[in-house]
Amino acid sequence: MNRESTIAKKLRVLKPQYLKITNDSHLHNGHLFSPNNDQSHYTIELASEFIANKKLLEQHKIINTLLKEEFDDGLHALSIKIVTK
Repeated sequence: MNRESTIAKKLRVLKPQYLKITNDSHLHNGHLFSPNNDQSHYTIELASEFIANKKLLEQHKIINTLLKEEFDDGLHALSIKIVTK
């Protein structure tokens, strides 16, 4: 299973009304500390009623906790955009 599928699966618990996952790894190849593994940098755009009323920091903590194993396994950076749909 590729990382995009794994991220989507782990975020299902948030019951997103909208989820877009973009692999940005190619933009960071050669950067200092970048693992250069083509699956290290992602942007997620997410609309979820479950976290919509939470503060931004709490939203990010929830998402980062859900993806902890991915960070432990080479995910280096995650840009999170909470959207309303």
